[in-house]
Amino acid sequence: MPAPDICLEARRLRLGHQARRGGFTLACENLDLTVAEHEFVVIVGPSGCGKTTFLEAVAGLVPVAGGALELHGRPIDGPGPERSLVFQHASLFPWRTVLANVQFGPQVQGRLDDAARARAERLLETAGLAHAAGKYPHELSGGMRQRVNLARALATDPALLLLDEPFGALDAQTRENLQDELLRIWQADGVGNGKTALFVTHDVNEAVLLADRVLVFSPSPAHIALEVSIDAPRPRDAAWRRSAEFLAYGDKILDALHPTRNQARNDDDDVSPAPHDGSANSLGAAGLGAPAQ
Repeated sequence: MPAPDICLEARRLRLGHQARRGGFTLACENLDLTVAEHEFVVIVGPSGCGKTTFLEAVAGLVPVAGGALELHGRPIDGPGPERSLVFQHASLFPWRTVLANVQFGPQVQGRLDDAARARAERLLETAGLAHAAGKYPHELSGGMRQRVNLARALATDPALLLLDEPFGALDAQTRENLQDELLRIWQADGVGNGKTALFVTHDVNEAVLLADRVLVFSPSPAHIALEVSIDAPRPRDAAWRRSAEFLAYGDKILDALHPTRNQARNDDDDVSPAPHDGSANSLGAAGLGAPAQ
């Protein structure tokens, strides 16, 4: 079986920023990773570990301090139309209609022809927002605005879709609905294969649900602490989210994020059970199945 084509590659990548009082603060060092064409890769890691800095470097917003960062074999040295970035908060223009917001990218690029207009309308239809094409952002719910934001990012037909915690500011029910919407839109826009996507989140369940592969970043300066392939067919339904397989993937990622969690579990295994005296141990019973912190 031939190796998949590589969309994005980082080799011994070094990223950081100048500190206010001088010196250089490292965000990533000796970071090596690849993202294949049509792959959905999710990055998780501790707060401040360099996840967003890496995503911004891929978007061309943060300069490379060392090593290599390449898109389709060419160094990334600035923003480009082949990449679209979706932020946590929907950054829509309040004076433009929903359709005009989605058409903004092709318009700025001077490519708002009949094909681009048709693509924008098709994306709104796929996102379930065709009825809202003439509305303004203030007339939409938070979830609807973020769907418009996603459609706008896809309107330029980017080679790589970048998403920085796009559902982090939403309530749990809306977030779950939009995760399903994202997967449906993502796969439909990739004509069944899925567009190449790089997604940053703090939510382990979200990572397992969305990803072909999850990359766990170490504390800053970031490197890859663990790589987990999610070998589950798509579409991934609600029943799979409650399965033992889903929970096992989440546990594996959590163990990498919190190494002491796994050690504590091993220590518990070394403790002999107390003699059973026939009475109920409410404290012990309450502890069974308690979520790990």
